[in-house]
Amino acid sequence: MIDLRSDTVTRPTPAMRAAMADAEVGDDVYGEDPTVRALEDRVAHLFGGHHAGLFVPTGVMANQVALRLSVGPGEELVSDADAHIVAHEGGAAAWHGGIQTRTTLSPRGLLDPTDVARLLRTGGEFTVGTRAVAVEQTHNRGGGSVYPLERLTAIRELTTAADVALHCDGARIWNAHIATETPLAAYGALFDTLSVCLSKGLGAPAGSVVLVPRDRWAEARRMRHRMGGAMRQAGILAAGGLYALDHHIERLADDHANARLIADRLAESELDVTAPETNLVLVLLPEPGPNAAEVAARCEAGGVLVSAFGPRLLRIVTHLDVDAASCANAAAVIAAAV
Repeated sequence: MIDLRSDTVTRPTPAMRAAMADAEVGDDVYGEDPTVRALEDRVAHLFGGHHAGLFVPTGVMANQVALRLSVGPGEELVSDADAHIVAHEGGAAAWHGGIQTRTTLSPRGLLDPTDVARLLRTGGEFTVGTRAVAVEQTHNRGGGSVYPLERLTAIRELTTAADVALHCDGARIWNAHIATETPLAAYGALFDTLSVCLSKGLGAPAGSVVLVPRDRWAEARRMRHRMGGAMRQAGILAAGGLYALDHHIERLADDHANARLIADRLAESELDVTAPETNLVLVLLPEPGPNAAEVAARCEAGGVLVSAFGPRLLRIVTHLDVDAASCANAAAVIAAAV
């Protein structure tokens, strides 16, 4: 099978497995796992040292810890309507945090500063006030779209003026860094909180790091514990993340090239393809014709796995476990299935 459903399907490389097997570990609930501490410090340093890092088992937990530091129960979070925190986290912000979301549809999921200015509300006795704005870099449902640094800076200026926090769901921010050559530290300087994923494009088996203000790190640890995210000898997982940071960031350019290869091949078949900026390809299926679930089933029968991302929308994701030849073969199977 050529699995293009997500960049989460990768297997740890033999070298990553060796690094995990050799990891020095301790009890992280007591704060005694040196490999976890090293990973947290390393990620914080990569993003400019503005925050403290906290290792958590999942990206959803990373986002929820960050949001709850800024937005209390009954308070408001502004985001794009297709944001991962709205569409794909099981309503966790409302379920766990009592957070109200206020959303707007944005082209390819990228908030416009003009819309942000319109959406920000000052709280009062009878009005729910905005406490945070969330952006997603890169944007999953936007097809791996990338916020330009200038747009993020403009949003930061608005939130600062309104005394509103700015959070970045940076699950695939590594892809944005490679695609635009924007320094990670430039991103880190913009956000009050930032979550980054190790188990997507970087290929680690599990884990995310949430970056939080240094004076709120202990509070974030308590939140992680309440959510069931405190782990014991977690350095085995953290070692996979450290290996990924050393070896798998620069190679994301290969995934981007493979996504363009697939998109170009599908465009040659006159399919409606969103031009990929990073490693995600969206295909809007023609009407009349089979729907996304039917096309995905046909692809699976041909040895290729893709995601039905909507009634007539396919998502294709490249990653370190597929090479250019596999992607070319997959494109032929997908075109035939459509």
